[in-house]
Amino acid sequence: MAIDWQDWKAQARQEYKDIAAYFKRLRRKPPRQLDDVMGGLHEQVFREVDCLTCAHCCKTTSPIFRDKDIERIAKHLGMRPAELVQRYLHIDEDGDYVLNEAPCVFLGADNYCSIYEARPKACRDYPHTDRKQFHQILELTLKNTQVCPAAFEIVQRLRKILP
Repeated sequence: MAIDWQDWKAQARQEYKDIAAYFKRLRRKPPRQLDDVMGGLHEQVFREVDCLTCAHCCKTTSPIFRDKDIERIAKHLGMRPAELVQRYLHIDEDGDYVLNEAPCVFLGADNYCSIYEARPKACRDYPHTDRKQFHQILELTLKNTQVCPAAFEIVQRLRKILP
């Protein structure tokens, strides 16, 4: 199945309510094989995807920066953690450190991440579609279908496998 990268955003918006209803059913009674199916779909789709052609996540959203992330990134950049926080981050309404602005300050014009080796765990795991206990992050995944064409495609394929 070819992924229509040009049209994913419109499709994701159009199918948002259907996906939300599907996830509501999944939440009530998660299929036993859900994690295995999601892991397989994640691998399949990411063999077809080159995130460098998109980087929509880096252009529109901020990951959460945990203390370990801040320490690792500060060390990578040769600065103190407090300086990293002061320069690039703020605390959001949930009490988490997030970027001051989008697109991500560490994203280059070529869609490469200048701190890729030290990037936050949230970036490493994004879009979280291969996570164990997947049924626990259905709301997050619903949001991610609006941000990430790969997440949307994975969910579309899931809906065909586990209707």
